[in-house]
Amino acid sequence: MAYTKNQFYLRRLHSLLGVIPIGGFLLVHLMVNHQATKGAEAFNKAAAFMESLPFLIALEFVVIYIPILYHAVYGVHIAFTAKENVGHYSAFRNWMFLFQRITGVITFVFIAIHLWQTRIQRALGHEVNFDMVHDIVTNPGWLIFYIVCLLAVTFHFANGLWSFGVTWGILQSKKSQQIFTWVSLVVFIVVSYIGISAILAFL
Repeated sequence: MAYTKNQFYLRRLHSLLGVIPIGGFLLVHLMVNHQATKGAEAFNKAAAFMESLPFLIALEFVVIYIPILYHAVYGVHIAFTAKENVGHYSAFRNWMFLFQRITGVITFVFIAIHLWQTRIQRALGHEVNFDMVHDIVTNPGWLIFYIVCLLAVTFHFANGLWSFGVTWGILQSKKSQQIFTWVSLVVFIVVSYIGISAILAFL
């Protein structure tokens, strides 16, 4: 009984962190990157502003790294232990749950690589600017990798909003769940467009 209750709270925390603050950070991060569509100077100015925020390192750990670490570790646990629920959810929803787990693992790997290529390099003395990202994505292999991973991240976020609504009792009726499926699809398309147009702008 205690184990089941603990799982209930752990899953709720996992779901909450996926939207707040991780989802919020994703949107801010993509909007900053999208400044690249206005040119190198616009992106460098936006990136410099983010770098100038007070207590940046503490802010990153509290709002980004610790929540992402918990969400990722517990998410990987869910990915390899959870089972489909055909009796309670439709075949479509079970497929979405499978894709949610797969994209979660891809996102975990992508974040680790992206951190190495950017934030760790900054710690080693390199400047995070337009030229840094340009050098990465002009490699065809990295360009394809970034686009595929971005689509995985945006799907995981958009579909995760649906899961968040169900987990927290916001989407209780079948009708509301069906409507929000379309809402999450729109979110996926819009956020993917913002992210991919930003990547291509660095070329």
